[in-house]
Amino acid sequence: MSNSTIYERFAETVTRFSEQPAIIEQVQCLTYAQLDRRVDVIAGSFPSQENCIGIVADHGADFIAAIFAVLKTGAAYVPAEPDFPEERIRFMMQESGVGFIITQKKYQEKLQGFPLLFLEDMTGENAAQENNPLTRPDSLAYILYTSGSTGVPKGVCVTNANVCHYVRAFQHEFHPTAGDVMLQCSVCSFDIFVEEVFTTLLSGAALAIPDGQARTDVHSLMDFVREKNVTVLSGFPYLLMELNELERIPSSLRLLISGGDILRESYVNHLLPQVTVYNTYGPSETTVCCSYFRCNGQKALEDGTYPIGKPVLGTQIELLDEKGKPVPAGSVGELCISGGGVSNGYLGQSKNEMFVTGADGKRLYRSGDLGYLLPDGNLAFLHRRDSQVMILGKRVEPEEVENVLCDCEEVQTAVVCPFTDEHGLSYLTAYIVPEGTGFVLSEVKKKLRHYLTSFMIPEFFVILDHIPLTPNGKPDVKSLPVVLKEGA
Repeated sequence: MSNSTIYERFAETVTRFSEQPAIIEQVQCLTYAQLDRRVDVIAGSFPSQENCIGIVADHGADFIAAIFAVLKTGAAYVPAEPDFPEERIRFMMQESGVGFIITQKKYQEKLQGFPLLFLEDMTGENAAQENNPLTRPDSLAYILYTSGSTGVPKGVCVTNANVCHYVRAFQHEFHPTAGDVMLQCSVCSFDIFVEEVFTTLLSGAALAIPDGQARTDVHSLMDFVREKNVTVLSGFPYLLMELNELERIPSSLRLLISGGDILRESYVNHLLPQVTVYNTYGPSETTVCCSYFRCNGQKALEDGTYPIGKPVLGTQIELLDEKGKPVPAGSVGELCISGGGVSNGYLGQSKNEMFVTGADGKRLYRSGDLGYLLPDGNLAFLHRRDSQVMILGKRVEPEEVENVLCDCEEVQTAVVCPFTDEHGLSYLTAYIVPEGTGFVLSEVKKKLRHYLTSFMIPEFFVILDHIPLTPNGKPDVKSLPVVLKEGA
């Protein structure tokens, strides 16, 4: 499969399962043949051949069709949620050099300055595009933006071959079939979305997309799952934690996949007798997941968390020291990943110390995550090597938040620090030295929302006369007051 493109695999799936459901929404269902026709209509509406095309739209059949239309023409898609801050969307689309953005008319004001193509205008009058014969497995498929240590988001460049590799690994472990229905609940800018969409629609299964109302709370979401006979759900540990508190989950569910953050036994102890539960691990730089761990029948570690398991098919994970040498068995080392999922790296960065090519030609991604090997061969995750933290399952660089905060005219200087609550979940606290006497927190937070997504905005703000410094002139984090937070 790694020798094919995503659209080639999709076209084969359409041929095999043309009359099977592909997209299930609240009020409509599209077969694979119908979805493929919509892909052709959207691709036929493109005014020119582009390398990158932005997509900013509500989740639904058109959103999915737009993705495959972009891939069919040989371009890479750059996704953003409509409720992302305007400046963040602008940065992503400008840096990636999108030729135009596929969107809906209600979002045109937010996307001013970019050439826009409206889904409402794509009616089928345009001739369908042929699959671009120049598209290769090593062609870019998408660019996902993650929080960057330099203070700006980093665009991770993922190829068609990377995605096809992951689909193959997913199929090898979870065996999706035409009878499966995957819930599509993740935001488009996160790896879980990639898992939801491509492992489903390259396997002949169906993708169930709830509307905004069904996403409002876990009970509404489970009503949708029950009504549409959803069999597979992939989400953050916090969603599983909510499911764990229900008396029972819908009987249609056969598989729950947790990813994006640490999975604790207390999050799933009531789910395990009802359904198969997996813990997964993998940075965006290595395409969704690079290890799986089946929790059923297994004990959690002493700290109450589950291991991250063993490498997925076609992937290797080594534990290396700071010099790149293997650590002794059982010792702590950096999780370093090689195999078919290792991406092209970051947009605009031809070289990056996190991506290393060895003398044997093997490309390795140094994750910055620390872990160790258990006696049974499974890997255990410890924590980040650097300051990057996970908040609501999404990676955040406190430095990025700090840089945006310091750019506010009301702020003289600021430091943003991560802490953990009683359950080990991360949160941010901002320490601020105001500029003058007119500091108003609500105004500062309003400005932050123009540049940062909601989960990146600190939960707590502390006003200080000055930031304490260490002897070498750096902020003395240990001297800052800690705002305690109870576990949710």
